Amino acid sequence: MPRFSHEDNRMREQAEGISSATARGKLPQALTRLALLGLAFLLPVVSWQAMAAAAALAVLFSLFILPRVAEDSAARPSLSLRNGTSAYALSVLLLILLYHQDSRVIAAVWAMMAVGGGLGAAADKLRRGAKLPWNRQKTWMGFAGFAMAGTLGGWLLAAWVATPAVPLGGLFAVTAAAALLGAVMESLPVRLDRSFPVALFCGGFMNCALLFNPWAWAGNLPLLRVRIFLAVGIALTFALAARALRQVDRYGALAGFGLAVAIYLGFGYKSFLVLLSFFVLGSAATRFGYAQKAARGIAEARAGARSWREALANTSAAAFFALVSLLTLHQAAFLAAFVASLAEAAGDTVSSEIGKWLSPQAYLVSTFRAVPAGENGGVSAPGSLAGLAACAAIVALGAALGMCGKASAGLALTGAIAGNLLDSLLGATLERQGLITNGVVNFAGTSFAGGLALAAALHLGL
Repeated sequence: MPRFSHEDNRMREQAEGISSATARGKLPQALTRLALLGLAFLLPVVSWQAMAAAAALAVLFSLFILPRVAEDSAARPSLSLRNGTSAYALSVLLLILLYHQDSRVIAAVWAMMAVGGGLGAAADKLRRGAKLPWNRQKTWMGFAGFAMAGTLGGWLLAAWVATPAVPLGGLFAVTAAAALLGAVMESLPVRLDRSFPVALFCGGFMNCALLFNPWAWAGNLPLLRVRIFLAVGIALTFALAARALRQVDRYGALAGFGLAVAIYLGFGYKSFLVLLSFFVLGSAATRFGYAQKAARGIAEARAGARSWREALANTSAAAFFALVSLLTLHQAAFLAAFVASLAEAAGDTVSSEIGKWLSPQAYLVSTFRAVPAGENGGVSAPGSLAGLAACAAIVALGAALGMCGKASAGLALTGAIAGNLLDSLLGATLERQGLITNGVVNFAGTSFAGGLALAAALHLGL
């Protein structure tokens, strides 16, 4: 048996001391999170404004008081809104502000972040079981732990705050689906606190899913029994053609097939034509000047063939809006969101590819500092004009196909432009710092574009 030197013992004692200090530092953070979750039980009797004020106070507490409680510097939380208890409290605040119209959404997602996130993190620390293919730091055990604990905790708390009482079976199904989405958000390969995507995207998902109307579903069901066969046949042809033309790789074709089926189901050949137009515009923009872009080292990898990651990032939000349009009485609003989402994806792809082709430099949207073309968050005049034209073309097609009227088309175009601006801002800040990936940026942009158009359309009663 090897013998430890005095230096080895000293280093081991230091490591144990740091570990102990870190554990002591995590105790007040855990207590803060539990205290915040306890506030959720007051949702039925306290106004959302008061709850938002309490969450804001929690943000200030975690920033300025909690670091003083953790006396050891090794255990002291950093003064940052990107990670830790501060980020968690800020996520709760955003959840309340965005979804205050439905306390069930706030309660369920709040419990998912606290209970599901806690159990998932504990399971991941065991380092047992297979790793997730998209994030080797996470395990399937942690993924399942978040989904199951988030479902149970979210459902119980949502049922507690629901006034008047609602059918618990439907609420459980919606909560389970949201918790599964939350497990995906929690497993993203990002350095930003994952409470943010869980709060924003799970909240948005539940807010939409709870608009389900059985009469709308019953009315569309006979049509879907026929449309499903067309959807599978056309989507399969689309995926095989894209693969043969080397516009997607193998897994990109598989993902594209599933997404195309969902989109075709939403509004038949009309919604599929909007998807096809986005695909053609993006592929053509990628091919324009490809040799020049390749020579400068800024061309898309794999000769421009998209993977499953790009497919999901750019079109999964549109597929969701298309499917939900079948399940509610707000079809016009969801179709506007669908068009806005694909218009944003087209604008982002075209602006990036045309900008890299025609402009040697770009400017960061956050600081307006000049950077080489192709840099994350960089915008150029040729690229921006081309992107705006692509957004307008997709929206005009949607309007021509009868998917949105004049007002809805205006909302869709506004949402698409806003989504492009958010995409550039996230790219110039969080992505450049390595906190999030390009896929996350693209998904956020398309989701924001559709969500903004949807919220405006619902508010206006369209």
